[in-house]
Amino acid sequence: MRGFWAPLVLTLGLWGPALGQEVSLPLAPATPVLTLDTDRVFLESSAGKALEASIAAENEALAAENRKIDAALEAEERDLTEQRPKLGVAEFQALAEAFNTKAVGLREAQVSKAKALERKRVEERQQFFQTIGPVLGEIMREAGALVILEDRAVLVSAGRIDVTEEVIRRMDALGAAPAPAPAP
Repeated sequence: MRGFWAPLVLTLGLWGPALGQEVSLPLAPATPVLTLDTDRVFLESSAGKALEASIAAENEALAAENRKIDAALEAEERDLTEQRPKLGVAEFQALAEAFNTKAVGLREAQVSKAKALERKRVEERQQFFQTIGPVLGEIMREAGALVILEDRAVLVSAGRIDVTEEVIRRMDALGAAPAPAPAP
């Protein structure tokens, strides 16, 4: 078995330099494989932080709106309960059904807004990763790499093939955040 791996390792070790590509990355030697922690790139880069802050602000605004709606519904329900003794059964039932329909409609609308906000978050994250494509391509060329794998997909590796910090550094140097997805 040892005889099988030696030529393969030797071939892979010589492949990058044989293509005449120089390696200028401080973290990654000439290697056909690099790794990247996409979550860290998103959460630690300036552009990713800006997108997360924007979504967090929209989530908080939606939560405040939900609290306001809940308070208004509670007050309306209390008023309806207080009116009950003064109303006939049919009249109270009609008011209660109307209130219930209103409450269900408002809650469904809020759930719909929350789902739209989640879709927006996913779309913005996808757009973010599309914008880092050129940075990843540049790093691959410089390292002589053929592929960048998500670090969670790798069981064991030399830490030197992880280019996460370099991607974050270059994205921050670009200073351009991807345009946010349109509001739902």
